[in-house]
Amino acid sequence: MTHANLPKDHPVQPPRKIGVLVANLGTPDGYDYWSMRRYLSEFLSDPRVIDAPAWKWQPILQTIVLARRPFTSGAAYKSIWNHEAGESPLLTITKSQVEKLRARLADLYGDNVIVDSSMRYGNPSTKSKVEGLVAAGCEKILFFPLYPQYAGATTATANDCFFRALGSIKWQPSARTVGPYFDRPDYIDALAQSVESAYASAETKPDILIASYHGVPKRYLLEGDPYHCQCQKTTRLLKERLGWDDSRIRTTFQSRFGPTEWLKPYTVEEVARLVKEEGAKHIAVMAPAFSADCIETLEEIQEEIRDAFIEAGGEKFTYIPCLNDDEAHISVLSAIIAENLKGWIE
Repeated sequence: MTHANLPKDHPVQPPRKIGVLVANLGTPDGYDYWSMRRYLSEFLSDPRVIDAPAWKWQPILQTIVLARRPFTSGAAYKSIWNHEAGESPLLTITKSQVEKLRARLADLYGDNVIVDSSMRYGNPSTKSKVEGLVAAGCEKILFFPLYPQYAGATTATANDCFFRALGSIKWQPSARTVGPYFDRPDYIDALAQSVESAYASAETKPDILIASYHGVPKRYLLEGDPYHCQCQKTTRLLKERLGWDDSRIRTTFQSRFGPTEWLKPYTVEEVARLVKEEGAKHIAVMAPAFSADCIETLEEIQEEIRDAFIEAGGEKFTYIPCLNDDEAHISVLSAIIAENLKGWIE
């Protein structure tokens, strides 16, 4: 039945559209105690992130961890907060990415595709954005977690949240999800261009480039999560694209949480070791697992990890920003979206 033939008392039906929902990890609404507590409680209650039994973990989380951590995390967020916009840098950058993607996709598909963004934790929530796309007439939705490498604690939990959001919708749209893109030549080329640009503008060339990825417990690798392997391959492909040998680039992992062993080497320890054992005086650090700069890059890398390097005797520390809303990155994301929309729209 076409819209023209609908009964007079039928609910208004918007024109049929296709939605593209890009998703990132998340952001607190503010850096005050209660905003941080809400955000951290949601994040650390995710069984994909902390897979301990709830009966054991929740009492520890709610009474011990969340009594202290919102203060320290809030201070870290305050140090990098976009005070002018009243939001985290991750949210600011994601908004810019979406605006540029809208322009690219409008050139390809006109007004037939709606692009929006959501966060796995915090706001804007995945549920609210899925409901908004459906209300706008999207009968098909492409869900795109912005994680180059797949991990259960990132890509999978974002997909879980997306499918839960679909579960409460009466007229459920068709849905697709975008997989990891760590080995795409255009993505590797965009990473390489960011390194080449940083090195070209440096007064002195770094001795070593650190590719620092967000860590996960080592147990996840042993249980079949491919994240570690995909990180290692990302570094290898980047090294080959740059034409470097193994001595010029290293893979490390950051952001440990809790007492269990995580993927090694730990970035904060490795940068100090490079000074003491290999005599490194100038290092560069990049974060290929992040599509946008965030607390882990702006605060952890540029403050904590940098301090560890300098305190060990290092002299110059260069941070290479994430790809963010760089045009090369937007081209990669646009190409991925276009490939995944095939069969839905040409």
